[in-house]
Amino acid sequence: MNVLVGYATAHGSTREIAERLAVKLSEAGLKAEARDMETVDDADAYGAFVLGSAVHGQAWLDAAKDFVRDNGDILGLRPVWIFSVGMPGALRGPLKRMVPKEVPAIIESLPGDLSYRSHRLFSGVVARDQLPRTGRILFHLMGGRFGDYRDWDAIDAWASEMADELARG
Repeated sequence: MNVLVGYATAHGSTREIAERLAVKLSEAGLKAEARDMETVDDADAYGAFVLGSAVHGQAWLDAAKDFVRDNGDILGLRPVWIFSVGMPGALRGPLKRMVPKEVPAIIESLPGDLSYRSHRLFSGVVARDQLPRTGRILFHLMGGRFGDYRDWDAIDAWASEMADELARG
């Protein structure tokens, strides 16, 4: 089965997570490829989808939402998993209290009536140069920490769960 691990990324974290998922799915015997959703011209060529996006303002990037909107008929007929890459691991203090509200906001912002098997919110990389000066100051004052917060074990475990589910049919 061909599996698309489609992604929309702002700074590269989401792409690297998608690439890792594709490798792990391939190691489990599936034919998986990670591709920027903007470059996919034939979604019908895939039998399953793992779609992910960076999260800005508690929503997926426009390129990811456009892919879901444009391919809703195909996605509705195939197994779909979704993931979001934000910064919950980087947050402390007052910002940490926002994390439980983020997943429902992300899901609500998706176009149409996307049916999916599961959703994961992963932490990505939060680097100083990704924010303007004022944003860096506010982020730090609110308890945010810069760094790489990707949990590769959790990412690998999710890939294994998806591979098992696809193997069972």
